[in-house]
Amino acid sequence: MTNEEMEKLQAKANVLIEALPYIQRFNRKIIVVKYGGSAMADPELQRNVIKDVTLLKLVGFKPIIVHGGGKEISSWVKKVGKESNFINGLRVTDAETMEIAEMVLNKVNKRLVTMVQELGVKAVGISGKDGGLLKVDKKYSDGQDIGFVGDIREVDSKILYDLLENDFLPIVAPIGLDDNYDTYNINADNAACAIAKAVGADKLVFLTDIEGLYRDINDKSSFISRLTASEADELIDSGIIGGGMLPKLGNCTDAIKNGVSRVHILDGRVLHCLLLEIFTKQGIGTAIISDDDEHAGLDS
Repeated sequence: MTNEEMEKLQAKANVLIEALPYIQRFNRKIIVVKYGGSAMADPELQRNVIKDVTLLKLVGFKPIIVHGGGKEISSWVKKVGKESNFINGLRVTDAETMEIAEMVLNKVNKRLVTMVQELGVKAVGISGKDGGLLKVDKKYSDGQDIGFVGDIREVDSKILYDLLENDFLPIVAPIGLDDNYDTYNINADNAACAIAKAVGADKLVFLTDIEGLYRDINDKSSFISRLTASEADELIDSGIIGGGMLPKLGNCTDAIKNGVSRVHILDGRVLHCLLLEIFTKQGIGTAIISDDDEHAGLDS
């Protein structure tokens, strides 16, 4: 073996050693991964995200995937001759659109289950309707009726705990029922946040279409690698953060204030972004932590 070959092997060993304290800390801890956007649309990225989550499971984490499917839903809505309409980032969902959304989300759900099981890990795909996992009320957007869009009122965490304790990887489609057993579409970010709070997740990860948070989106040097929940609230109140990132950041701070230890915003288009964020000292996205954890390092 040449010196160059030996150095390459030692570099690989160093990577594993660097990951060791993170594996030790998060062994048997729950991590909720919200998966959607471009990382879901690209088949190669999709396979690698699933590989990452499966690896987390195999090294001792207890992952839960909450997935979206918005782009695929919009594609099917267009196929039936309808237009996709959004109000404040929420899909206006009439009865026909709700049928399409449920069909697409269930299709996506089982595709992800299959991919996980191909890697030798047991997965169970469920929607929020199953076992009454997600109970919802009708959601309004600034007083406007947006159809069958649900606001989560209750999460039956026992269902997820049972699956985790029986060594399954739960994969959740964001659909719920109201008290009249009508079906509602749920924003996947909101579903992930509610589930993370309900199960006391140690980490909540949002795979997005941007690198993380910037104080000025046009200034790459203004990237924020870490901030506290209070600092995040200040960003929201200042009006610096806008667009689709505003409700996402609100979900992040809400999760932190309700017991989730740490929230990560990652660019799901980056190969193995989950592993780079969780198992390396530098990380690659934005981590949001509790105010009490302000003086702790990223590897705390």
